[in-house]
Amino acid sequence: MVTLSSNEIAVLTSLKDGKEKGVREIDADAKIGEDGARRGIFFLSQKGLVDMKVKERKAIILTEKGKSALPSLPDLKLLECEGKNIREIDREILPFLGPMKTFGFISVENGTIKVLAKDKAKYPILLGLKSPEKAEKPILDELKKRGYVEEKESKEISARITEKGSGMKISSGSDLKEITSEILKSGKRKFAKLNIAPETVEPASSGKIHPISNAIDRIKGIFVSMGFEEMEGNYIEEAFWNFDALFQPQDHPSRELADTFYIRGKSDLKDVPKDILARAKAVHDHGWKGSWDIEEAKKLILRTHTTVLSARTLAKRKKGKFFAIGRVFRNEAIDFKHLAEFHQVEGIIADESVTFRQLLGILKTFYSRMGFNKIRFRPSYFPYTEPSLEIEVFFEPRQEWIELGGAGIFRPEVCDILGCTYPVLAFGLSLERPLMMILETNDIRAFYNNDVDFLKSVKREFIGEKG
Repeated sequence: MVTLSSNEIAVLTSLKDGKEKGVREIDADAKIGEDGARRGIFFLSQKGLVDMKVKERKAIILTEKGKSALPSLPDLKLLECEGKNIREIDREILPFLGPMKTFGFISVENGTIKVLAKDKAKYPILLGLKSPEKAEKPILDELKKRGYVEEKESKEISARITEKGSGMKISSGSDLKEITSEILKSGKRKFAKLNIAPETVEPASSGKIHPISNAIDRIKGIFVSMGFEEMEGNYIEEAFWNFDALFQPQDHPSRELADTFYIRGKSDLKDVPKDILARAKAVHDHGWKGSWDIEEAKKLILRTHTTVLSARTLAKRKKGKFFAIGRVFRNEAIDFKHLAEFHQVEGIIADESVTFRQLLGILKTFYSRMGFNKIRFRPSYFPYTEPSLEIEVFFEPRQEWIELGGAGIFRPEVCDILGCTYPVLAFGLSLERPLMMILETNDIRAFYNNDVDFLKSVKREFIGEKG
């Protein structure tokens, strides 16, 4: 017997007419929200009740910098400089002389500006900013160079009911599969009939530890044996600790709704020491040549990485070895290698005697105890560390190197904000990816599909050393 959730029932009901529908169309019918429609489609497709299609497309969207430039494009201020010598022009708008001359809006004769066209509404850069998806390549290139727009990949999900799905009998509104205390108290509702005759019930199997729980226990044991202390924290975080304390600019694309889950309301930042706030403003204003906005730092989010725990820890304890294993959240489309919620393994070492070579040794020891014997490091770039590297391990069944994490030494700006006097070694590692390799599955969603057969197939001890 196939049991369906309320979202799955709503999606299946919407698709009963046999038409292929997208997420928005299904939500318009079912009123379960676009996320509810996506989840319903995915789980129905796993049960063979709908065919799911995913179309990838690229979209050009405005960045925060582009949105702020839209009302007052700096180029257009040059139209107010008729008769001025270029030496008199504000340095902030001087770089835009080139585009204004290229598009025939001004000319420079003997060092003096002459306005040739005054209709601001026809300025190509402004038109491109208003409709970037329609902009021609030279205009689009200019907008990208300025940081006004960026290219984002998105996925459109649609579904059509299968023959198996069409044959499913869906309970009416009076037959409920989800029971609340209010429904039970009312005594007025009917429930779906269940056949509990002994011959229809499959023998119960014994309980089993989930592979992710098993892996977390194993990893904790490795780090504790290496002298690390565990860090813990909340899923809901302040943007200050998640971004600003780590010297991430306030106009960085990862802060946008397309990448980060925001929570309604704001924090008062009472848990942030005043000296750290002051240093953050000074470091951001100097490093990014802008005005740091404390209101942006007050926003509440679902943490996007476990490095936020490292920032909080270093603000209180300037020396030591710490690790964390926790869930993080990214606003990503779900597919075979991406999830909106997943785990990260985080670690930092702060001490006057630490070296880059020591970081390599710790990572090599950790992965060898996880069962990976061939390990190599490659130079890379990460926002919080310099120098930085990627860790790769050799996966024997596929005979290929696979990247499993990043590491490095915290940038001086991060240490300045947090008040660290010692160098800080840092690493951020994947949890689900090495498990996919060890368990030879090509789909990260296998860990979260509640597939009993998959869980039964996993041996109790499957990572590195026994015990």
